[in-house]
Amino acid sequence: MAATPETVHWRGVHHLALVTADMDATVRFWHGVLDARLVTTLAVPAFKHYFFEVGTGNTVAFFEYTDQDLDSFAKPAGVPYAKAAQFDHLALHLPDEDALNRLRDRLKAHGCEVTDVIDHGFLRSIYFSDPNGIAMEASWWTVDPTGRPVDYADERLFADPDPVPAVRELREEGRLRHTVATRLVDGIVEDLRREGITLDP
Repeated sequence: MAATPETVHWRGVHHLALVTADMDATVRFWHGVLDARLVTTLAVPAFKHYFFEVGTGNTVAFFEYTDQDLDSFAKPAGVPYAKAAQFDHLALHLPDEDALNRLRDRLKAHGCEVTDVIDHGFLRSIYFSDPNGIAMEASWWTVDPTGRPVDYADERLFADPDPVPAVRELREEGRLRHTVATRLVDGIVEDLRREGITLDP
């Protein structure tokens, strides 16, 4: 189908959804170390889902699944590795509901399966997949928590009724009592060489 004058008005990455086995440590690192402010949280029995601002309108979000063992690993950036599965879905940012509906219509016109608009309270979304099977979402903030002071008592945005300790510290004290340290990956180069992958040019 040829391009039309009515273009999609993307505004960057709404949120990149990743997976964590320890949401408390994740808050302490992303908010406390990287200074990517925690701007909203939600929780249902199956998971917690927390969002960190990486630019106005743009966030990185994490899921912590309830009672779910994860096969975790660590790898350097840009190196192929078979266990690279630290990814849930990519959500792209749109300016408003009209843009969301237009994109939904566009996807349908191209023969792509897409959900109805899902109202998550502080954001509305549609869900679809790319040809590689990557789970995709397009969203717009109904209550944009980025680019403004954070109110940790605002239950529209901080809906987790039992937040991790780091969030309680932010709510009660306005700061984190401590952060977490990280390390460079040990042994990954040897693991890659055993699998026949070389890093030499």
